[in-house]
Amino acid sequence: MIILVSPKNIEEAREAEAGGADIIDVKNPPEGSLGANFPWVIKETRDITPKDKLVSAAIGDVPFKPGTVSLAAYGAAMSGADYVKVGLWGPRSYQEAVEVMKNVSKSVKLAGEDKIVVAAGYADAYRIGAVDPLVIPKVARDSGCDVAMLDTAVKDGKTLFDHLSIDLLKEFVEESHSYGLKVALAGSIKKEEIPMLKQINCDIVGVRGAACTKGDRNEGTIQKDLVVELVKICRE
Repeated sequence: MIILVSPKNIEEAREAEAGGADIIDVKNPPEGSLGANFPWVIKETRDITPKDKLVSAAIGDVPFKPGTVSLAAYGAAMSGADYVKVGLWGPRSYQEAVEVMKNVSKSVKLAGEDKIVVAAGYADAYRIGAVDPLVIPKVARDSGCDVAMLDTAVKDGKTLFDHLSIDLLKEFVEESHSYGLKVALAGSIKKEEIPMLKQINCDIVGVRGAACTKGDRNEGTIQKDLVVELVKICRE
């Protein structure tokens, strides 16, 4: 299992990379769970990140506006992101989610066939009226995505495991794998929860708070030593 760490600026990106993170995920926490950062931050992060490591970019907790979202996804890919992550906040059904992600996939692949598209749902979708998280594997499959992901929409201290049982998460992983998709799981994941994700064969674990001082995604900052510790747990 590899680890994705989400810095909000270049200084944090340097700490994440130095700590051994496999994927440097450019994010803007004040704008939400998958808050979008600026194109120049993505570009500079790609410029300072070794070529053998991947850079990811979240493009937001998006509305049901396929054209707007597709253009944002294309911009992120052209700015240097290898992974483009879309938080399916606005779509209210499987059909709407597929419509958004199908257009995103087409747009991102225009920037490069090797670019990776991530359809991200929310384990606590019931709190915001978003699409059912357990539908995300089918959404990813039917829209040409590469990765099915879950995060949490509301950052109030509750984790992925507060909203979905380990058995449901295992089903999510197995279904995604049966479609040839990779799986990324995030959502205020604590370091002691990482082994559970390994046991269910998750491919990518996403963290921010666990890599920050005070364990706080908003007030804390990513520190190399904390990233080193998390990487070690993923590798054990």
